[in-house]
Amino acid sequence: MNTFTLEGHEYIQLNQLLKMLGWAETGGEANLMIAEGHVRVNSQPETQKRKKLRDGDVVEFEKNTVTIVAES
Repeated sequence: MNTFTLEGHEYIQLNQLLKMLGWAETGGEANLMIAEGHVRVNSQPETQKRKKLRDGDVVEFEKNTVTIVAES
């Protein structure tokens, strides 16, 4: 299972996560992917570019899946 750890933060914004994971090359590309409905959060299409992702959220794009985990 792929995970992304929130290091010292309560949440990460969806568009920032896509860039950090390398799923999008730029913020503009990330925003477009989200706006067009290509990204799912917790199995639901998500169109909020700055959606706050917290511990336990699952993000899917194409064949990629990542689970957000809090820093332990």
